[in-house]
Amino acid sequence: MDFSLLLKAALFKGLTPDGIETILASVPFSIRRFQSGSMIFQNGDQVSSLIIVINGIAKGEMVDYSGRVIKIEDVPAPGAIASAFMFGNRNRFPVNVLAVSDVELLLIEKKDFLGLLMRNDLLLVNFLDMISNRSQFLSEKIKFLNFKTIRGKLAHFILQKSEKQNDSISLGMTQNELSDFFGVARPSLARTIGDLEKEGFIEAKGKNIRIIDRVGLADMTFD
Repeated sequence: MDFSLLLKAALFKGLTPDGIETILASVPFSIRRFQSGSMIFQNGDQVSSLIIVINGIAKGEMVDYSGRVIKIEDVPAPGAIASAFMFGNRNRFPVNVLAVSDVELLLIEKKDFLGLLMRNDLLLVNFLDMISNRSQFLSEKIKFLNFKTIRGKLAHFILQKSEKQNDSISLGMTQNELSDFFGVARPSLARTIGDLEKEGFIEAKGKNIRIIDRVGLADMTFD
């Protein structure tokens, strides 16, 4: 295994490839591979291992009661999957996890990973940072999904991207990807972007957005 693949993994922040190899040599681990488009884990499956994507991209998505698919996020290498659900009372995947491309995963069983954390302070701090960041992300995602209108969701997304300072941003996604992320039909999203441009709130050129009326966008998030 090429341990340099894990250099940018949040869990191994501050370690060298040799340091990572030494740590992993002290515990059993396995490598699992999935073809593009395949189901990796299903909502409700038990989370019994630390899971890190070492090659490819996985994605989390959920299906609501109406059958609508809502994309939660992409997890590219070397991201971790469901790290915040390893411990606690309900160790279950909250969403389906699918392979966007061919994917390789590194898995360390929970009991073995717990031993690593107890022996290595740096890993422990990195893991606490990871699950804190996940909790913050999920909190923001819940807030986002609570917006009832596409206008509210889009306005919130644009304002978050702008970080309250920069009026020119890149959405970072195609309209197809954005519609999956928002859980809406692509034509509805495209129409909303067009409406916001016609009404003078933004200027849109492909993935690039320039905010014209920041206050007006903020008002939409209360709809």
